[in-house]
Amino acid sequence: MGARVSTVQRSGSRFYVNQETKETVPGVTSIIGMLPKPFLTQWAAKMTAEAAVDNLPAVTAIADGDRAGAIDFLKGAHWRYTRSRASIGSEAHDMFERMIRGEYVSSRYLPDAMRPYHGHFAEFLDTVQPELIRAEDVAWSDRYKYAGSFDALLRIKDDDGTPTVVMADWKTSKDTYPEVALQMCAYGYADWIIDPDGNREPMPHVDAAAVLHITDDKWAFKPVRFDDAVFDVFVHLRQIFDWDKELSKTVLGKPFAQGGAKRLVTGTERRA
Repeated sequence: MGARVSTVQRSGSRFYVNQETKETVPGVTSIIGMLPKPFLTQWAAKMTAEAAVDNLPAVTAIADGDRAGAIDFLKGAHWRYTRSRASIGSEAHDMFERMIRGEYVSSRYLPDAMRPYHGHFAEFLDTVQPELIRAEDVAWSDRYKYAGSFDALLRIKDDDGTPTVVMADWKTSKDTYPEVALQMCAYGYADWIIDPDGNREPMPHVDAAAVLHITDDKWAFKPVRFDDAVFDVFVHLRQIFDWDKELSKTVLGKPFAQGGAKRLVTGTERRA
């Protein structure tokens, strides 16, 4: 048995920890989080406005007695939505893992919200007939110092019967977004696969990447670009992560002089 890997949260980012060596590396999704997302401001404002309009009598009543409480309710609208979607995504991913591993999951005992996802995933399995290689293991890069948990590594046969190794991801969000390509490349270009017991083996050659996008009313299995150019972007984001979390905190020194100071601070005094 090798060294197990655990995760920790620090300053809003996820890190993976080798329990034997204590080496700590940032997670793939936290690194991709370095991408600018100006649309989030507009989205959060829209969620707040919708919460106000949809709950106008209640918000007015709250504001009459507790103005700060009404403000907290409205400004938390986007967080409540995000938590709700995350809960659905977690339940769905758990169910998808059981199904891709061959476990029988009856829709009869599922919550109503999960039944459409169950039906769509079952249809995907029947249509695509993927062969599972690995699922929910950790991809670890020694070279670039990052890690992340991937949904599945599959073997899928082309129309002519040729097997293709595909790094796959399940998405239950409203849409699929370009950064999923960065995510898939990061996993597929990693050096190692590490299972929950700490056993590690080299990442096999990955031919392609794809995302299975499932909502409550449809599903689609979409190819995702998987090449050096996309991975190079991820590597640059890895450097930006270090800048944001570490290097940026070291670049500003003590002032040579400042307003209100009676005299110049000398180099000897600064070094002391």
